[in-house]
Order: sequence, then C-alpha cells, then structure tokens
Amino acid sequence: MKAKICSVILAICLLGVSVILSSCYSNEPAGLKSASINENGELILVYENGTEQNLGVVVGNNGADGSNGENGENGASGENGASGADGHIGSLEITANGNSTPVASSKGLRSAVSITCKFQTTVQGSSWKPGSSNTTTKNYTAKGSGVIYHLDKAEGDAFIITNYHVVYDASSNTANGISDDISVFLYGSEIENKAIKATYVGGSLYYDIAVLRVEDSDILKNSGAAAADAANSDLVSVGESAIAVGNARGLGISSTSGIISVDSEYITMTAADGKTEVSFRVMRVDTAINSGNSGGGLYDDEGNLIGIVNAKIVYDGVENIGYAIPSNIATSVAQNIIDYCYGTDTETVQRALLGITVSTKDSKALIDPTTGLMRIEETVSVYEVSDGSLADGILQANDVLVSAELGGSVVNITRQHHIIDLMLDARAGDTVTLVVIRNGVEMTLNLTVTAECISSY
Repeated sequence: MKAKICSVILAICLLGVSVILSSCYSNEPAGLKSASINENGELILVYENGTEQNLGVVVGNNGADGSNGENGENGASGENGASGADGHIGSLEITANGNSTPVASSKGLRSAVSITCKFQTTVQGSSWKPGSSNTTTKNYTAKGSGVIYHLDKAEGDAFIITNYHVVYDASSNTANGISDDISVFLYGSEIENKAIKATYVGGSLYYDIAVLRVEDSDILKNSGAAAADAANSDLVSVGESAIAVGNARGLGISSTSGIISVDSEYITMTAADGKTEVSFRVMRVDTAINSGNSGGGLYDDEGNLIGIVNAKIVYDGVENIGYAIPSNIATSVAQNIIDYCYGTDTETVQRALLGITVSTKDSKALIDPTTGLMRIEETVSVYEVSDGSLADGILQANDVLVSAELGGSVVNITRQHHIIDLMLDARAGDTVTLVVIRNGVEMTLNLTVTAECISSY
C-alpha cells in the first residue's frame, strides 16, 4: 500500500505543474485598501472598489472583558473580545462570532500570490516531409501559488517562496528546466494588467522549494500586500487549525480550512524531474488541497505561516490527506537560497553536513500542562559517524543529542529532524555547539563548519 500511495502523491504533485487553464482571471475580487479598528473595537476592511467589511470586535473595551481579558461572561474570549487589560489587540484572534478563521485568512491573503509560468518545449512530429525539421514548438502554461517571504514595499521589492515543481518542468527548452517567463499576481489583482514579473533566484529539487524575486514593482508599492509572519512549526500540534491559501485549480486565490492531522512525517516519491527519488518531511492536514495550491501558504488560526503546501493523495478510499512542508524548513531553505544564490551563479541549496546518522532510542507522547496539547518527544542519538566528516573524531556512536546552539539560538533536540533542519542555517565559519550525553556523562562539544562539508542539495 505504501508504494501505491507514494506514486499517487507524485501524480498530484506534477499535476500542479502541468495544468493548463485559461479562465484563471475571471471574477476577480476587489483589492484590500486599508484595515482599521473603530471606537467600538471592530476591525473594518475597506476595499479598492469602495465597499467595506466589518469583521466584528477584535479588541476589548478598556479591559471590561474581565481580568486580563481572558474570562469574561462569554468564555475565554471575554465580553468584548480577547483583549488585554487595556483592550490591546491579541494577534487578531477574535471576530464577532468567536471564529478566528476569517481574520486569519485575511492575513494570509495579504502575503499570498498566484503564479503563472510559461514554458516552451520542442516535440518530434509524427511525419516528415522534404525540407521539414519534423519538430514542433509548443507553448504551455502552468499555475501555482506562492508566499511573500520578504517585502520592501517602499522599493517595490520582494522575495517569494513557492514549490520547485511549480516553476520547473523537465520538458522545458530552458537549460535548467525553469520557466523564463514567470508572473505573480496579488490577491484582488489577478488580472492581466496587474501581472508582476518575477525572476528565479534558486531552488531545490530535494526540498521542493524555490525562491522568486520581484524588483521595483509599482503594483507592490501601492498594494496592501505584506510579508508572511512565520511561526515555529515545531510548536504546531495535532488538531490545531490549518488554513490553506492558494491558487486552487488556477482559478485565483482562495482559502480553505481544516486541522493538522500529523505534525511531522516523511513521504517518499519521485521528484519533479521524473527520475530522482526524494523524501520530504511534511505536516499532514485534512484541509482541502487542489492542484494549483502548490507553493501556497498553510496558516494557523492567527494567520501565521506554518507551512508551504506541496502535495495531496487522490486514491479510492482515501479522503482529506494533504501535505505541507513545515515553515521552519521552508524558510530556512528560502534564506539559504537567498544567501547563496541571489546575485551569484549558484542556483541550488548549499547545506552543511555533520556527517552523522541519527536514530531514535525512545519516543513518547506527552501532554503540555499549560496548553493541554499533546506532543511527541524522542530521545535522539548518534547511530553512525562518517569517516572524514565534520563530526569525525568529535561525536561517537550512541552519543545522546541533548541540544544544539548555532548563532546564539539554542534548539533542544527532542525530535530527529531538529538537528537535521538546523544545518540548513549553518554557514562556513559558524560554530555548532552540541550538548550530548556519553556513557551517562553530559558534555559540550564544538564543531566549526568548513567549506568542505557544504554540498549542493
């Protein structure tokens, strides 16, 4: 069954690349012009066509909702919203009916873009005539989604995260298979004369992440667009909200909602090139995902980015199984691409390798007494150290990994992926400080990243 599921996931992943739709710009919604909170604590959205939308109370009324705004008459949201003692907004958590989804979706819409990639390929003809080359050039279009990662609105510049398979096609006539004609559209501006030209910065077939660049765009300068606020995806728990915002079926940006079904797992499939086997760490969601959602954002109930949608299963007897690359991986890969590829000839991720294989000695589910949420905690140890690697002579088999520090940031290693993901942020010259337990004794070990341990990925 596993092999069948993996092959199905591949088909859907590629479908997001190859779908050709001509009706993607119909029924465009009005763009968001402004957002403000009135004297009643209500969030008012004003659109470019002059219409207004009242999303209800999002802040309390001078603390009248009870102590610290948490326990008013109507439950945890308080009488007039989930505000602090002085009515300060609390991450836009509450709307008039106590449902956070509309406001979270609106925040996601501001960072969402739809993507159109044009490709050209040469195919062999079925017949040959004297003087004929017997080849035909075909033009085709692919649709997908993206998320604004960095934005300089004053300059009209942005970096955009999407899936590698959105901008790549193995049949393309370009040397690297990447579209050389990419356009992005903001929510509310998905019409031809609002197309924003984007260029490819770099990407990774193995992570299914790519970065696009937009420069000096007047449309961006005068828009309500905003860069996504990335959450720590390691803190996401099963059952929490998962809102997908993307260009489903290439028909324009839309929003769907569901929950996190599995917070972290691996899926294996053939990559977008049709021949390379890859393994992705993903979150599983029951949120409605369709072709065209690829590269779009997955958001929590505060509108913070928790993942980049990249796949789903379509199979008889299987329902509501979609996948997203966790935001911690997606943003680390994106920043790696920007650091190594922007303004250079490099086009791929450059990842530092410790040279160790890790294993899980123990795994258990724990309940957080503060939130009541369940989480998985693993005991992670070194299984093997590669000869001549960065860790050779420093780490040993059976060392239990407790924590790792890089650039002043400390990560407690309670899942295997913590140490693996961390190395995406390591650069040549950086020091990685590991706390390990060896034969029952805790010790601190330092490893200095060298250029030799960095490889394209």
